[in-house]
Amino acid sequence: MADRAYDRRTTWKPAPRPEWVARLNEEGETLAIRSIVPLDEASLLAEARRNTGLDDFGEDRWLEHFRVLIRAIEDEAKLNLMGRILTRSDLLLYLEARLRITDTYKRHPEIEDEVIREPVFIVGSGRSGTTIFHEALSQDEQFRVVKRWEAMFPCPPPEEATYHTDPRIAKADRLITLPDRIAPEWRTMHAQGGDLPVECIEFLYLTFLSEVYYCAFQIPSYVAYFRKQDIRETFVWHKRILKLLQWKYKKPHWLLKGPTHMPVLPKLLETYPDARLIFMHRDQVTTTDSVVSVQGTIYWWRTDDPWSGNMLDDVLMIEGRVKLWDRIIRWMEDGTIPKGQFTNVIYLDFSADPMKTIRRAYQELGLSMSDAAAQRIETYLRNKPKGVFGKHQYKTGGDASESAAAERKALARYYEYFGVPQEG
Repeated sequence: MADRAYDRRTTWKPAPRPEWVARLNEEGETLAIRSIVPLDEASLLAEARRNTGLDDFGEDRWLEHFRVLIRAIEDEAKLNLMGRILTRSDLLLYLEARLRITDTYKRHPEIEDEVIREPVFIVGSGRSGTTIFHEALSQDEQFRVVKRWEAMFPCPPPEEATYHTDPRIAKADRLITLPDRIAPEWRTMHAQGGDLPVECIEFLYLTFLSEVYYCAFQIPSYVAYFRKQDIRETFVWHKRILKLLQWKYKKPHWLLKGPTHMPVLPKLLETYPDARLIFMHRDQVTTTDSVVSVQGTIYWWRTDDPWSGNMLDDVLMIEGRVKLWDRIIRWMEDGTIPKGQFTNVIYLDFSADPMKTIRRAYQELGLSMSDAAAQRIETYLRNKPKGVFGKHQYKTGGDASESAAAERKALARYYEYFGVPQEG
């Protein structure tokens, strides 16, 4: 097993903040920012109710999750002034979405009768090509994807006639590109836009029981709480939201992306027994270097101490990755993940010959691809800008060659089982 002393977080350094952000946070050090930007339950719930004119958040179980979360944020996340502004704005967005979804279901109980058939989930380690594969397949008209704007503002439910012209697209775009202005290097790491597809965690904030929160904050007490809960509760809302979104605009299949589903795939399959899974695979050393850079930057939006809570040990340290992939291999072999319902895609194969790789994945999942869909996918990939916002440099520093070799040795079963080539 690789030496635990090799922790990429210790060598990662954030880029300097833009002057306006640095100055805002500096001024915040002299202000009573907890009073100026409150994150307490009473003020958040009252403002969400006032903004929507609604009162019913749905079943009460969510409130315990919410209380644990905001307490952990206050006690552990070490938010600076920009971090508090972002967090209050985000929490209100999620609370308002929950109020509106609950109200829409009360007024239209027939939404519950919607059926989700054979959804396709793209999973895999972060930074393994899940995003580009998701975006490429989304060009196929048989797939419905969740766009950023409908994840942020799901009500009223999108309608097919106005799906591409809805004013919520521009509203979402302005909000979601704020991180580009807080940390300009973010543009080189992940494309943001109101009309781009998003992964599942981006519409599960409103459950307040989701891995998304410890991808955004250093909150170890929330993680400890989260791991004792039944995640099936979150998948109930996952399906609830998809039913709402497809009510007035549906297609044969949902195409979804959820790297964070990896540890809980059996629960996902309980919710969607006929789901199809596309596993993306890439050299684990390369992906983990990149994840540290991306996650460090996300934490840096809100705090001056981005690694204070040792978040994501399971993802960033070798022991966790070995256990996760051993577990997934076991699920594949014992039928927990049923044969015929999953396929494996090697990132370097996809990079070398995208259409051949995509066609093979379709075939193994029993999906058909029309000529028109193939043409749209090929056109998208051909026109996809490379490095349009600059190159993401994600080596985290230090002489890590010996540690990288040890990590690859520890993950030998993964590399051999899936035929994943090493990079560099």
